[in-house]
Amino acid sequence: MIPVIQVRTLAAKKSYEGRLAFCFVPEDGLLDIPYTEFAAPVSAELHYAILEDNSVEVEGTVTFTLKGLCSRCLEEAEQSFSGDVFGVFVEGEGDGETYGYRNGAVDLTELLKDAVLFAIPSRLLCGRCAEEEDL
Repeated sequence: MIPVIQVRTLAAKKSYEGRLAFCFVPEDGLLDIPYTEFAAPVSAELHYAILEDNSVEVEGTVTFTLKGLCSRCLEEAEQSFSGDVFGVFVEGEGDGETYGYRNGAVDLTELLKDAVLFAIPSRLLCGRCAEEEDL
């Protein structure tokens, strides 16, 4: 389950920074590599900071493993990937460069979905095909 950052509650406690580590199951529609699926939940390690203007900066990493058939030779393949997470949340609506939040609660779902999407490769290769491609 993806946690929510309670900005009002944390600001009232004068707790303006924190770390989050959790796992979540990504949406099925995120993968467009044929015959491939997530081997396990996505792992996320994040650091957040509540700034003076009540915007919230979130950064960290997501890590996940894909398994399925090699996009090149159709042999079984499994490979781990990681991606950077960075986002700024502002009260109200986001503007395309920032994410918005309402009622003092930052929902990280959209940010994490974007981070996983950017980290997904265009294809999954088995060890042998990956080595041949590196040559």
